[in-house]
Amino acid sequence: MLQSVRTRLVLLFFAITVAAVGFVYLYVVPQLRSSLTASKLERLEEVGISQGPRFSHALASAASQARLNRIVSATAQKADARATLLGVRGGPQGPRPEFVIADSEIERTAVAPSYPAAVTAAATGRPGTAVERAASQQLGETAIPVARGGSPPRWVVVLSSPLAEVDANVALIKRQILIAGTIALTLALGAGWLVAGAHARRLRRLEAAAEKVAEGDFRTPIPDMGADEVGQLAAALDEMQRRLARLDSARKAFIANASHELRTPIFSLAGFAELLEDEDPDPAARAEFVRNMREQIARLTKLTADLLDLSKLDSDAIEINAEPVELGELAGRITAEFTPAAERHSSPIVVKPRSRALANADPDRVAQIMRILIDNALTHTPAGTSIAVSADTTNGSAILVVADDGPGVDAPSRARIFERFYTADRVRGSGLGLAIARELATRMDGALDLSSRRGRTEFTLKLPGARSTPA
Repeated sequence: MLQSVRTRLVLLFFAITVAAVGFVYLYVVPQLRSSLTASKLERLEEVGISQGPRFSHALASAASQARLNRIVSATAQKADARATLLGVRGGPQGPRPEFVIADSEIERTAVAPSYPAAVTAAATGRPGTAVERAASQQLGETAIPVARGGSPPRWVVVLSSPLAEVDANVALIKRQILIAGTIALTLALGAGWLVAGAHARRLRRLEAAAEKVAEGDFRTPIPDMGADEVGQLAAALDEMQRRLARLDSARKAFIANASHELRTPIFSLAGFAELLEDEDPDPAARAEFVRNMREQIARLTKLTADLLDLSKLDSDAIEINAEPVELGELAGRITAEFTPAAERHSSPIVVKPRSRALANADPDRVAQIMRILIDNALTHTPAGTSIAVSADTTNGSAILVVADDGPGVDAPSRARIFERFYTADRVRGSGLGLAIARELATRMDGALDLSSRRGRTEFTLKLPGARSTPA
């Protein structure tokens, strides 16, 4: 159950919501308590500082007890807090508040070390604040020192207020957070369940479609109109399915072609061998038999070589040893190999080096690409078609072009001509040559492209240019 996407998404929504509520409850609320307490103490300090001059004047004029009581009561009313006027005496540990002079709640008990804020204010001569617990409640205190001239403080005015209001506000906020958190958690679980369910259904559709593809069924489309990652995955799977369908169709066609390519020369070889064994042909017939046998052996050799190269490319076993290669000189040597075939086809092959094209590539692989392109031009064009091979240098790249003036390649075939097992016409073949050629070009950091129109077909091999001369 925990392995399903739906459950995991719901648990994720739950965990995020709980974490957010817990963060607010455990971190924000204490910060809020501190902020409210600091705000209350700041307000008490402002009132105390504003009343400071009255106490300083009372100290300087030796005001009566009645007047001090009135000043303390007025300060308490203004601060909406308890006001206490403490007397300060010096001692070994410095000035300390020792007795009550006046109190807004008419308490005159000795407080000695009771008021921590008053102790700080008496010792430093500056206002002090503190929070202390008294009579099972927390009190916020602000103490203002009262001095005459530049002498140490003689009095300390303490404004104290219970923090019960702060606690009540914080408790209320806690309750509201818990209520809101519970609602948010419920909504998050519901939303998570619905969203996760929708995604799970989409993923299950993709899973079912992928299973059909795995079983070899490429006919069922994989629709998903979403623009998110799942929709992109569905589009990728649909494209993969189309490519697999084309590859499967090409594979079946290749098996049929390969079977024919293998069966025809094998039957021919078997037939000629049987004729040579059972009969004693004249020298001319024997020579014809041998020539036909060699042609069939060449067909088998080419098919075997293509399959071997394809296997090496797929297993990344082909090594590329790059070195400077002069394309024009190499084209001349490779073209010479096709002289007999070109004469039989009545198709002249002309090498036209426009400049000294020096490429940084593997000479054996470049020669293999040239052979594929020239053989392709001879095989897929009618007799009498002219073939031209040219080499040039452009923008630091070496360019080799194999062109013919045949009927051209139709648009549907141009889009698929570099696919494996694809053949553009009825000429028998494995459909691997051009796919191998483009893969070899890519492995050498180059490219192989086709441009074709009626009366002109060009295969362009582009390779990185070389800076040094070949050895």
